[in-house]
Amino acid sequence: MRALRRWWDDTAGGLPATFWYLWSGLLINRAGAFALLFLSLYLTAARGASESLAGVVVGAYGAGGAVGTLLGGVLADRWGRRSTLLAAHLGAAALMAELAFSRHLAVIAVLAALVGVTHSMPSPAFVAAIVDVVPEERRSRAFNLQFWAFNLGMAVASLLAGMLAEASFVALFLVDAAATLAAAAVIALKVPETLARPARMAVEGSSRSGRPGRARPPGLHTALTDRTFLAFVGLTFLLAVLTMQTSTIMPLAMRADGLRPSAYGLVVALGGALIVAGQLFVPRLIEPYRKSSVLAVSTGLMALGFGTLVVADDLPVYLGAAVIWTIGQMLAAPPNAQINADLAPPHLRARYQSVFYLTFPAASFVAPALGGLSLQHLGERHWLVVGVLGVVAAVGHLLAGPHRERRVAALRAAQREAEPVRG
Repeated sequence: MRALRRWWDDTAGGLPATFWYLWSGLLINRAGAFALLFLSLYLTAARGASESLAGVVVGAYGAGGAVGTLLGGVLADRWGRRSTLLAAHLGAAALMAELAFSRHLAVIAVLAALVGVTHSMPSPAFVAAIVDVVPEERRSRAFNLQFWAFNLGMAVASLLAGMLAEASFVALFLVDAAATLAAAAVIALKVPETLARPARMAVEGSSRSGRPGRARPPGLHTALTDRTFLAFVGLTFLLAVLTMQTSTIMPLAMRADGLRPSAYGLVVALGGALIVAGQLFVPRLIEPYRKSSVLAVSTGLMALGFGTLVVADDLPVYLGAAVIWTIGQMLAAPPNAQINADLAPPHLRARYQSVFYLTFPAASFVAPALGGLSLQHLGERHWLVVGVLGVVAAVGHLLAGPHRERRVAALRAAQREAEPVRG
């Protein structure tokens, strides 16, 4: 019993109640976000769309997601985290209900794009709110639990989606809308506004231009011109490209090896099961080490896992490789999120989050577009290219780590100096 209590304290102890309500809202949101998993099937089976047209509509959802990510970051810093989360969830619920009863493909395409906007808006606000309320020394635990909740919710969503899609597509969309409303209710009833709206720090503006008082007012452009932050975003983009291989290129490679779709499902399910079962043990494992070192090891493991597929011809090799790259993903999640939070000035947290989250829709486009060409022309050697990308990312984290740490220390010092002004 003492061992269990000690493990709980190391894993989730000391986190504020607001975090747990945010965590619950995220879990409900992800567990209920299953309708879009079957959007292409719905369009072709129930609405008579061609496969190419279905692809365009699903692409509209992705394009909306990119817009929603930036919009959510700006609004979360201007309106507040709570207001942005509520607006996004209520908007998504209304759009999903409308999508359930829409018949015209043009209307469905517009609604899909708008759903993409509202589905992506909460991400920067969720993370910014977590950073607002969780003390710095406990953020690694908080982000680890966030990643775990996200994957647990997606696993639940995948199971529920299959059952509901067989029963009724209308029910699929309506239950999704109801789950989104449930998440909104948790946020409305239990989550206070966490944005403190601190005064603009003169030191932040002068540190960029060297001319206090003449600096451009901070905004989204600040994140887009922050070289240290953008270098980290670029390395995260490489990690995202590696991760996207499992849902874009790996199914094609497995089919070329004569494996059935059920084999692909088993590989994906193994990764999800490992994350759900083992992610909560990660913070204690990585706590003694520098974040840049952990990220270098994690991306190195992903490089090794995907590089192993160059010799994969049967299911056991794919399963073994999946274990390796999933461990890499598990190790990367907490420090990746924490570095992202540490590099953001407090009054621009959500904007920085929105730029960071753009890496994922970008990777979801680049990975299949270039990966398909690579697989077609290089065959199994494609996985050597993927492995090299992982090694590049690992080396990049080792090289960039010291400068990132100095930047974070400078930001913390500036915040401490500004505290009397804010008070």
